[in-house]
Amino acid sequence: MKQQIIEKIQQYDTIIIHRHVRPDPDAYGSQHGLKTLIQANFPQKAVYAVGEHDDSLTFMATPDTIADDVYEGALVIVTDTANTERVDDQRYTNGAYVIKIDHHPNDDQYGDLLWVDTSASSCSEMIYELFEEARAQFNWTMNEEVAQLLFAGIVGDTGRFMFPSTTLKTFRTAGDLVEYGFNRNHVFNGMYEMDRKLLNLQGYLYQNFEMTDKGMAYVRLTKEALAQFDATPSEASLLVGSLGNVKGITAWVIFIEEGDSIRVRLRSKGPVINTLAKEFNGGGHPLASGATAYSWEEADRVVARLQEIVCDYKEAQ
Repeated sequence: MKQQIIEKIQQYDTIIIHRHVRPDPDAYGSQHGLKTLIQANFPQKAVYAVGEHDDSLTFMATPDTIADDVYEGALVIVTDTANTERVDDQRYTNGAYVIKIDHHPNDDQYGDLLWVDTSASSCSEMIYELFEEARAQFNWTMNEEVAQLLFAGIVGDTGRFMFPSTTLKTFRTAGDLVEYGFNRNHVFNGMYEMDRKLLNLQGYLYQNFEMTDKGMAYVRLTKEALAQFDATPSEASLLVGSLGNVKGITAWVIFIEEGDSIRVRLRSKGPVINTLAKEFNGGGHPLASGATAYSWEEADRVVARLQEIVCDYKEAQ
């Protein structure tokens, strides 16, 4: 599969790379890392990374803005995106050929060519694996910028190497990337430094979450709460892992109100929760998923279902 992807990259003069909406570091890392990798080895090619920009990821990269006609005859690669509904910029279908590179469960088998590896810690790890294949066969090279982007993506999706998805291969990949000498402090500061307002919002989150005796927890961040701390929904999403620090919590959900919908951020220390996410317009990894609710009544149903999942998990132990 990697061989076929490399051949397609070599074949096309215009390459457009997409990723999922509401991007995280792995979305940017895999997308912009692949873009920069191709540019480093094929400076004559036109390579673009598109999608709505998230200001919290400016330290990594900024997406390109392109006209519709750029898609004519182009190769389109979609990274880190499980299903078509979550592809940021639906023009991805306008290209001549579509490749899917992803590490989520392959429930939506879109594209002309698919490379899905659910054992990978991140899509950024997969891009490094693609590079290794291309280096061995065609002497591709990697620079400091590519290494930094992929490293940030891996760190983001592994929770600083704390999540169970982290493998020996992940550590080896990270070690190889570190050898390129980029500034790791720049990466960690960009990912984990917070404005004071977000720290205050985090305090509100800790003071207002609800927890059941089974270890299921949830908190609602309404528009009013966000306004109180002058925080955007994207900024609030950076706090999704906070409840994982609370002893006794097995799985949790953070609801973040945004416009006419509610972001649903699910996390778990054991129970599989991506099946729940799929019930509510979402998906993701077994222990880290996202979904969307369209009313607080629907959010209550998410809480009830998560409680059922946690109870079943506890009984099975």
